[in-house]
Amino acid sequence: MVTDEDKVFKALADANRRQLLDRLREQNGLILSQLCERIDMSRQAVTKHLVLLETANLVVTQRQGREKLHYLNPAPIHEIYTRWIGKFEQGRIQALHNLKQALQENDDD
Repeated sequence: MVTDEDKVFKALADANRRQLLDRLREQNGLILSQLCERIDMSRQAVTKHLVLLETANLVVTQRQGREKLHYLNPAPIHEIYTRWIGKFEQGRIQALHNLKQALQENDDD
């Protein structure tokens, strides 16, 4: 069974897809031809990568007339951060807080 999280990791595993996400982070709401600019890929390759990004819910689209606008959806990345990275940082943040308090207590003495 492939989970939503698996789809996100698979989508993020490819440098070309990360480059497309970076383009949308810089400027959201791009059409396909705009996404193809400054990227060394064919239009068909960009389209295939976008399908994977949409499947992972990292890119959402909106039709505006004949154009299809692409937007970055940061929510799945935030969920990954919360589950995988945030938990590891909590211990370090707590350690820094404890160190700060200890140093302040030493200064008060």
